[in-house]
Amino acid sequence: MTRHPLIAGALGALIIAFSAPLVKLAGVTPATAAFFRCAYALPALGLLAAHERKRFGPRPIGQRRLAWIAGVLFALDLIFWHHAIQEVGAGLATVLGNTQVVFVALLAWVILKEHPGARALFAVPLSLLGVVLISGALGAGAYGRNPAMGVAFGALTGLAYSGFLLILRSGNQDLRRPAGPLFDATLASAVSVAVIGSAIGDLDLGLSWPAHGWLVTLALSSQVAGWVLISMSLPRLPAAVTSVVLTLQPVGSVALGIIMFNEDPSVSQLLGVALILSGLAAMTLRRKSPREVDAPPSGG
Repeated sequence: MTRHPLIAGALGALIIAFSAPLVKLAGVTPATAAFFRCAYALPALGLLAAHERKRFGPRPIGQRRLAWIAGVLFALDLIFWHHAIQEVGAGLATVLGNTQVVFVALLAWVILKEHPGARALFAVPLSLLGVVLISGALGAGAYGRNPAMGVAFGALTGLAYSGFLLILRSGNQDLRRPAGPLFDATLASAVSVAVIGSAIGDLDLGLSWPAHGWLVTLALSSQVAGWVLISMSLPRLPAAVTSVVLTLQPVGSVALGIIMFNEDPSVSQLLGVALILSGLAAMTLRRKSPREVDAPPSGG
């Protein structure tokens, strides 16, 4: 997978597409789902991180600090996103959360000096339009009990998610070990969610089965398998490309809705899937010279 970062990132994005269905099946509050998603992932990530430490030695403290900061932002992302769904409905909340497509490309341009280029300037709005169509925000029932508050939470979701992606990417400079930064970020996220959830009265630790079973599945699939794959791809791809790859998550969510909940996507939602895939192709597919094809990937 390290030699195919685009495949790793795409597979990771499709795995985290299971997040929303699993949270729905668990039937718990936003902070509760966020906390157990992180807490149940820590043992598996800890074992992977310990194996990396044994092979390659301890990570620099500066890199660990960046992962901790990324974890705080991930906690905020999860909480903001779930509350946006409550206030404005799943459709518009999903659109607003995926403004990371725009935020990441712009922040990478300003902070990392990664010019998005003509392909990105074309693909980013195309993919964002696809997310809008998939979410159903342009159809009936997209607005919730407090649209203004939902818009505020949704915008904060996109901003927090953008910061998480960029900082985790910067804190994962040693390409040989993706689990270490992810363990640090997940631990920081669990602690942050516990503090925030307790403060706002949204954290419920007295769960029973089958809720725990769904949350264990959420942790091992999305937070461990999905994010290890994404962490492997983040430092090997331009930030703007990564942001578009991650929009495969709503595409996967549409498919899971059909399979798990007998949902019937509209024509506009299927058009959204096509737009996102078109944007991804425009962003990442190009002709390579023989020299590029034979060269090993950077840091591989």
